[in-house]
Amino acid sequence: MNIFFDVDYTILAVDNSLRPGTRDIFEKLVSDGHKVYIWSGVGIRTAEVRRHKLEDIVSGVYQKPIEDFEAGLVTWGVTVRPDFVIDDHPEIVTCFGGFICRPYYFRNPDDDEMQQIYDTVRQLTSGGRPEHTAFRPGVAGDSDSP
Repeated sequence: MNIFFDVDYTILAVDNSLRPGTRDIFEKLVSDGHKVYIWSGVGIRTAEVRRHKLEDIVSGVYQKPIEDFEAGLVTWGVTVRPDFVIDDHPEIVTCFGGFICRPYYFRNPDDDEMQQIYDTVRQLTSGGRPEHTAFRPGVAGDSDSP
């Protein structure tokens, strides 16, 4: 799957600290055969990817559409279709499917959100429907959606 992570309050706190477990979970996702992408509604965040030494496991960095998500993929040059989105804003996750994460505002070594995200991806890719309440199946590209 093409897995897209938001930046602010999803993988980075206000002080630019990386959410606990981010690198480890990115490595596991890549090892499992997924591609990890970073996107942000405030622009292309390559500097943050470099600062946290994630460039070796991130397949691309894009600007995230913040409205009209489907058309926004074209508008912002997102050349890879998201299969699973992790974001603290529910609208984009509901559109494409994925995991609505708890906002990560402040450094917290006890935060385990990344493991919960990984467990949800594993459930989904093993043919089950994830049980986590933060999972959304998505509606974009679904021929049965209105």
